[in-house]
Formats: sequence, C-alpha cells, structure tokens
Amino acid sequence: MRCLRPLSAAVLLGTLALFSAAAAESPAAPDRTAALRGTLGTYAGIPRLADHRANLPLLLQQLAELGANTYNFLVWHEPTDWEDLQRFLPLARAQNLRVWVSLVPPSESPPKAKSFSEPYRLDYTRWAKEIAQLSLAHPNLVAWSIDDFAHNLTVFTPATLGTMLAAARAVNPKLAFVPCLYFRQLTPKFAAAYGDLVDGVLFPYRNESIKADLKDPGQVATEISRVRQLFRPGLPVIIDVYASRHSSLGASTPAYVAAVLEAGRAQGDGVMVYCHQNPATEAEKYAATRRAFAPQP
Repeated sequence: MRCLRPLSAAVLLGTLALFSAAAAESPAAPDRTAALRGTLGTYAGIPRLADHRANLPLLLQQLAELGANTYNFLVWHEPTDWEDLQRFLPLARAQNLRVWVSLVPPSESPPKAKSFSEPYRLDYTRWAKEIAQLSLAHPNLVAWSIDDFAHNLTVFTPATLGTMLAAARAVNPKLAFVPCLYFRQLTPKFAAAYGDLVDGVLFPYRNESIKADLKDPGQVATEISRVRQLFRPGLPVIIDVYASRHSSLGASTPAYVAAVLEAGRAQGDGVMVYCHQNPATEAEKYAATRRAFAPQP
C-alpha cells in the first residue's frame, strides 16, 4: 500500500485550479483516457509543399496506407502550422483519424531554437483554451501534448499546469493532456506532484534504464512496467518510437524500429512513431510501421 503524503503548496494550488473546472463537469467526469488507448500513430514529419505548407492530401494518403488511427500534429516548424491543423482536422475526421496537437516548450523556443509554436508562443494557458475550443468543433481532436515537458518544470509547475488544464477543461472536459516524458524524468517525486494532473504519458523509449541509446529494444516491457508502477492504475502509456535520427544518440535502424513497435504494441496502451517517415527516403522504416499497424489476430 502506498503511503499517503501531505500535498505540497504547489500541488494544492494546481488541484484547486482543476477543482473549479471539475465543478462544471457532470457528476461522472468524462474518461479522457478512452481515446488514447489503442493509439497507432505517427508524429510530426509532415510532408510539405514547395511553399512549405503542409501537404495534407499526401499525409492523409500515407496515414491510410500505414493503417494509422492517430496523427500527432506538431505546431512548430512553420508559422502556418496552426492554420494547417485547422484545415487537417475535418479531413482527418472523414478518414476516422484521431488527432493530437503537440507544442514545444520554452527549452525548444527562441533564443534556444529558431521557432516558437505560433501564434500563441509561450502563452500555454491561451493555447489550452484555443485547442479546447478547436476540439469542440472537431471532436476527433482528442489530446494535446507538450514536448520535453519535464525539462521545463520551472515553467510548468503543478500550480501553473493546473491553471492551464482548468482553462482547457472549462471549455471541453473531454480533451486529454498527455505530456512527453522520458524514463529518467519519471521519478516517484514527479509522479507525486503531477500524476493527478495528466491523462496519459507519451513515453519516448531510449533504453535509459540500462544505457541511453537507439540500439537495444530489450527493455521496453520493463520500462513500461516501471512507469505504470508510478502512476494511478489505468493511466495510458503510449510508446514513442524513434524512427528519425536523435541529435546525440544517432540514427535508429529499421530492425530497431520494428522491434520497439512490436514490444510497445504488446506491452503499452498504444504506439506513436517519431517522426512520420517519408516512404521515398525511409522505405524500410515506413514498411516496418505499416506491418506494426496491421490488425492483430
């Protein structure tokens, strides 16, 4: 049995912020985890037109070829991404695709990076409201995420996150929040402070329980089990698979991608491929994703 510990002031403030939004919900709060389970998706890597706008017909065609049921739309690389997301949502709904929206945190924004998530930049409470409003118009928009969330906890304190989520849930209590969290950041301390605030974990697998790399797929089940032990029962863990090159860990192989996808689908609550692969330049990884997304007997 877990020991009960007093809430810190920060956690209490976050909880109080959420309480005001929860009061507006029905007596039986919506299950924000249902639309996360069984995720078969790709993330970012949007094919582009010559003018840098998202090539939505091609993206939709490729998602259909892969057998994906979800796409995680990263609003970052181009200032038109937010507008392109709004064009994408009705097309995705017609194809029975669920959609997540991902934003970058301060650590991936100027001056440390070249671009903000536009147009609301670092105003994450405004982002929460605007994404929630968009999800009311497009119910296939089921979740939003912040990349490298736990690298930015001085910004995203429990109190601040509680305020952000209260703003979103006052608009649409069904919209899930699923931050990107790495194994070494998923500690008992983190889970105690944030576990009641999140609806799932987007978990990029990097073999960090042994030695960080994109070579050894052997610890997927063990690491998922350890993550589950930290959080409340039933919290979805979505495995994020590195198909694209990592800045310090290098490139993964098609065999590695296939193995992590297989283990993630068997042990997790869903899988997401980072990034969406170009079949012309990454044919083997694209094919591995397609095999992994195929219906299981």
